[in-house]
Amino acid sequence: MSALRIGFIGLGNVGGQLAGNLQRHGLPLTVRDLDQTRVAEFVARGAKAAASPRELAADSDLVITCLPSPAVSAAVMEAPDGVLAGLGAGKIWLEMSTTDYAEVRRLAARVAERGASAMDCPVSGGCHRAATGNISIFAGGERQTFERVLPVLSILGQRILHTGPLGTASQLKVLTNFLCTVHLAALAEALTVAKVAGLDLNTAYEAIRISSGNSFVHETESQVILNGSRDINFTMDLVIKDVGLFAALGRTHGVPLELAPLVVDIFEDGARRYGPREFSPNIIRRLEEACGVRVLGEGFPAQIRDDEPEVSGYEVRPRRATPA
Repeated sequence: MSALRIGFIGLGNVGGQLAGNLQRHGLPLTVRDLDQTRVAEFVARGAKAAASPRELAADSDLVITCLPSPAVSAAVMEAPDGVLAGLGAGKIWLEMSTTDYAEVRRLAARVAERGASAMDCPVSGGCHRAATGNISIFAGGERQTFERVLPVLSILGQRILHTGPLGTASQLKVLTNFLCTVHLAALAEALTVAKVAGLDLNTAYEAIRISSGNSFVHETESQVILNGSRDINFTMDLVIKDVGLFAALGRTHGVPLELAPLVVDIFEDGARRYGPREFSPNIIRRLEEACGVRVLGEGFPAQIRDDEPEVSGYEVRPRRATPA
């Protein structure tokens, strides 16, 4: 793995942390992002900068993209100076964006035409875990390709799940993001009711945390809600995109969804009120303003930090029935 040349495109909130982990572990890294300040930070620490996605792909054995939308990913891949133009036999493309499974399969077919392999490898767990290498990774694609990239995935994340064929990881990622968003909306309502009812919000936080109402979302996003920062490094436009992808998946398969369209409506209203780049936990402002209150506690952090020790990543295997 020491000789593997890695190219990373997309140094945003999540991508920048993932690429930073690779750099911390001494892997040769070439980077590209529209924000030249972010590129310069990586170059100052020893990375190379690529003039185009094509140049990055030509100089890399493994190309990783972590971008904000399917449209952006397609543009980066298919432009005349895009990634596809620089791919060749034996190279691998890892799509770590949260994207549309049909789109990643379409692009993967074009990657295969170049003699290269593709996997969709979205991450889950928040920016604070991306920063420490403790994030979870879903990986869809051929098992042989998965085993080739597992050493790199084990640096990028802690729990790595091979989900099956290409596209399955992207489907599971939007499913989990939908569940996350449902609980965020529910927590906004629960905490606002606690405030209006005159309950102590620090006590309410602990009551939820130690009960059957607890979740990963509560232990992270409720804290920044009660701090007032609402800063989780995730924005309303991304919620709308991700839950919209989940809703589209359900419609494709004829599932009569009820919660997903409601959640999209809630966050579209929030984006209209506060802007699409508003932090997603600030969806609670709709309820605060309606009730004339501020839902705040005491002693909660402005941002979530990962205090879990960093360990080497490992493959998670699904539970199966024991053969008789």
